[in-house]
Amino acid sequence: MPSHPQPSLEAGLSAIKQGDFQSAIATLEAVAATGNSNTVLQAQIGLVVVYAKSGNIPKAIALCETLTQSQNPQVQQWANRTLEQLTLPDQGSQTSTTDATGFVPIEQQETTGAGELGSWGVGEASLTPRHQETEPQGNFLSSSPSSPYLPIPPPPASREKAKPPTIHWRQARRAQSWQRLQKLNLIPFRLLMVGTFIALFWLMRELLVLLMRFINDILSKLPYLQPIQLYSANPTLFLLLLLLILIGFSPWLLDRILIIFYSHRKLERDTLNRYSKEAVRVLQGCCQQRGWQLPKLGVLPLAAPLALTYGNLPRTARIVVSQGLLEQLADDEIATIYASQLGHIVHWDFVVMSLVLLVTIPIYKGYQYFSQWGDRTTARIWRPIVAIMASFTYGVWCLLTGTSIWLSQLRLYYSDRFAVDITGNPNGLVRALLKIAIGIADDIQKQEHTSWQLESLNILAPVSYQQSICLGSIAPHTTFESFLMWDYLNPYRWWFVINNTHPLLGDRLQRLVSIARRWHLETELNLESQQPLRVKPQSFFFQIAPFLGIPIGVVFAVVIWLVWQTAYALKFLNLKWIYDDWSFVTGCVLIGFSIGTLFRINSFFPDIKFSTAQTDDRLPNLLSNPAILPSDSICVHFVGKLLGRRGASNCLGQDLILQSNTALVKLHHIWWIGQQVNPQDLIGRQIIVTGWLRRGATPWIDIQTLQTQSGTTIYSPHPIWSTVLAVAAEAWGAYILLRG
Repeated sequence: MPSHPQPSLEAGLSAIKQGDFQSAIATLEAVAATGNSNTVLQAQIGLVVVYAKSGNIPKAIALCETLTQSQNPQVQQWANRTLEQLTLPDQGSQTSTTDATGFVPIEQQETTGAGELGSWGVGEASLTPRHQETEPQGNFLSSSPSSPYLPIPPPPASREKAKPPTIHWRQARRAQSWQRLQKLNLIPFRLLMVGTFIALFWLMRELLVLLMRFINDILSKLPYLQPIQLYSANPTLFLLLLLLILIGFSPWLLDRILIIFYSHRKLERDTLNRYSKEAVRVLQGCCQQRGWQLPKLGVLPLAAPLALTYGNLPRTARIVVSQGLLEQLADDEIATIYASQLGHIVHWDFVVMSLVLLVTIPIYKGYQYFSQWGDRTTARIWRPIVAIMASFTYGVWCLLTGTSIWLSQLRLYYSDRFAVDITGNPNGLVRALLKIAIGIADDIQKQEHTSWQLESLNILAPVSYQQSICLGSIAPHTTFESFLMWDYLNPYRWWFVINNTHPLLGDRLQRLVSIARRWHLETELNLESQQPLRVKPQSFFFQIAPFLGIPIGVVFAVVIWLVWQTAYALKFLNLKWIYDDWSFVTGCVLIGFSIGTLFRINSFFPDIKFSTAQTDDRLPNLLSNPAILPSDSICVHFVGKLLGRRGASNCLGQDLILQSNTALVKLHHIWWIGQQVNPQDLIGRQIIVTGWLRRGATPWIDIQTLQTQSGTTIYSPHPIWSTVLAVAAEAWGAYILLRG
């Protein structure tokens, strides 16, 4: 990272006095992000001034709204007064002695005669109340005797983080009468459910075979021990019977798992009725119409809003929600979520998803157990071993969960459609899904990591925690419409949800908005269908270059085969001894992948210059461009707090999140040989992240460096590892071609 002067409050306010607003903004934003609590407050007040003086009134208002939530009474009064002045329609007609922010030159303060604490001076590079008759008690900001700043009283020690600006909902109405939606052809959906079961069965079989072979190989090499004959048998029939038995007992087994590990308890109908009378009516009406028993209801004591449905038959179905969902959603919104859960029962996808959950939760609990064991052990020799075991178990959990990705995506489209069809409330479901995303992001910020419960139950959640991280936290700073445009307008968006457990939320909401328009309703969001965007083709080609190299390698192998056959037929050259077993195709594929990877490295990881790198205040604008792709690497220099799980549970860096002043952003880190400091060691601290922001199905940052205020720096060599991977693939492919 390039060296640069340490930003200071004095320098920022001095720049305001000199009229250098650009320097003042850059300096004060850095101070506001990294200083102590008193300095942060003074820097934020200065930012309100310079934003207003430079004409950026919306940004001044947004920051002022944040300051109105301050626990410091002086700052709160000043912010309220300034906010009133900023929102005046004739704010441009202020006199020369008072600007739109309520700031007055220090030399004029003595003539104002105002004794109230409603304005702060910035003249003579100072930041001080107009009149302060008595110095408030407390540990004030210390400064040198010649400091031009009067102290701001510190906030109470128990002060919580200031609340973001309020999100205003349109509260668009529901349909009073509506035409039922056309029934869909469910045959492809049924085939996908069968395919998901087969994929889960096949993967479990392969993993079981590998495990049995591994155990027998170990036993055969140990003295006095013999391989177990049973482990040499074909486990296909046994595993198939086991999965069928698990489906038969899934409701009761999952009941026990949720009670033991998630503190699940029964939700009485009267209790649900207090939160949402409509939800009870929807459940009773839908079940009576189909002749079902009312599903058993449960609740999890989690603050994050969640909902899941499991079972094997409609009469054994369970619908479980979290306490956070009941408390954070309105009556009609809760009803739409329960209606969507009924949709999973109607479409029968809950049977396969229950099996997936039943198989994956024990694997995830194994990962959690190994992680906690690694953190508790004091023997240094065991720590790396246990960390490897935890990471391996987490990888197995990801593989097993991945077998249901496509079903998990498609089933939510069907359940959304069913929910609005029986409630007539597409706008209520739109608000519900957005509030779930906001609630999940808020839970991650409060806990400062992704909770075990949130991640392990994610596959059945209405909204994934990954897509909630940025969307739910950035909501107060931008409009939903601008952030979600990428999800339904970008022509290449489908390539980036292949490995996502949930569909693009913007695409889901756009379909709900379309239904609302069909019913002639005012819509909660303005998600207009537009002509497909024009995205630079080279951006997409750079994105898929490594994978595009694979079919090119196959074509190259075919050309080699044709040349060899021609040469052999003409008796010009006999290479049959080399290319007789077709292994050369693998070599060509590896070389093609290598060339594609090398081809995109420079564009994927451009040089980062501090002077041109984007800061976190620009994040809403950067993410509102629906035409960008991850290959359009945006160089960033963000300041914020590092969140994530600590210890062995985060050895792979799977839970690293930057909490900036604007939003939460997922971080991608790659370990490097000889690295003495791990990112887990910096969790909970203020850091500076330099890297490349990428806009995909979920935004993330590929880290170049993580730096603390004390100068500790962690490097994440993405370009180096990409080069190593490319060279290794090319060397391996060349070896296969030469060996034959």
